[in-house]
Amino acid sequence: MNTAAKLSAYGVALALVATGAWAVGSAVGPLSAEQAPEAPAGGHGTEAAGHGDTHSGTVAEGTQDLPKGLASTRGGYTLAPTATTLPAGTSPLSFRILGPDGHAVTSFEVEHDKKMHLIVVRRDTAGYQHVHPEMAADGTWSVPVTLPAGGTYRVFADFKPTGAAATTLGADVSVAGAFEPKANAATRVAEVDGYQVRLDGDLVAGKSSPVKLTVSKDGKPVTDLQPYLAAYGHLVALRQSDLAYLHVHPEGSPGDGKTAPGPEIAFVTEVPSEDTYRLFLDFQHGGVVRTAEFTVEVGHGH
Repeated sequence: MNTAAKLSAYGVALALVATGAWAVGSAVGPLSAEQAPEAPAGGHGTEAAGHGDTHSGTVAEGTQDLPKGLASTRGGYTLAPTATTLPAGTSPLSFRILGPDGHAVTSFEVEHDKKMHLIVVRRDTAGYQHVHPEMAADGTWSVPVTLPAGGTYRVFADFKPTGAAATTLGADVSVAGAFEPKANAATRVAEVDGYQVRLDGDLVAGKSSPVKLTVSKDGKPVTDLQPYLAAYGHLVALRQSDLAYLHVHPEGSPGDGKTAPGPEIAFVTEVPSEDTYRLFLDFQHGGVVRTAEFTVEVGHGH
């Protein structure tokens, strides 16, 4: 997967032009995560109702146009968490990726410096984390995650099985405890650890939209951003209504002779629907990866 600005296979099937938080996927459909067809109980990595489709890779009717990340099973692959209930606090999260034959997949290709990218976020978009699990010989992936309070958390796994298409799957895990939903006011300026990140440009449903994020610290532009996962920035967008998922990478890449290490990080993206989107920019400076968060309303252009 290249780092050009496009909605990557990590992302929803929302298209990113010239990028990929993100690679081009299919347009977001009307189904929510709760409506997305899941594998039948006892099934092995199939989206079809019949066991015979397990080996054919047949996609169930109605799932072909679903955005990536809304279903736990797609294209013959299944995201199977070891446990669907976890304690509050920091604890290991483990899972397997089951292939069309129902067995754990153990061979993956490296994309953006890692074989597995895992996004964890509560369903109200609080507690965002982008982590990279390690895989055991039996195909079980594991990584510590911090789930600070009660609620339902969405886990997105972005990966590319060797010889197969890049895939993004999603599954829920629950944390016991009091749940107080977080409200997010529209904002285009984020503050994190003394850094200020400004989002310029408007996302317009159905149109390619250039957006720019500018990083500064203590009022001064940051011009020495460090590469993180083969880019100067990674932008993840979540459609607030159903957590449809996009992972966009910026235009250009470190070392290409054209892309400056800040203060600006440019993306071109296309989102297909009106909605509120939560945007999360990961950037690295001073050896530390930080995340800037934004909330953007998207409407139709004229």
